[in-house]
Amino acid sequence: MAEKHTNAIITQIADLESRVAFQDDTIETLNQLVTQQFHQIQQLEHKLKLLGERFQQLQERNDDPSSTNPADEVPPHY
Repeated sequence: MAEKHTNAIITQIADLESRVAFQDDTIETLNQLVTQQFHQIQQLEHKLKLLGERFQQLQERNDDPSSTNPADEVPPHY
């Protein structure tokens, strides 16, 4: 009877060790994914900031009455 109880405990411990190993692998995979997404978000934020600055420059140029219309400019090869 004690041997059955011992075998059951050993089986439960093995199952728990297996679960922990699987969870550790899952946590590591998720950590890598979160890190990758963090870097992608940083890159996108940087690009968005640059686009915002470029848009602001273009808007300021359009609002400036002294600026010339690009359609009126003579191309450089003329």
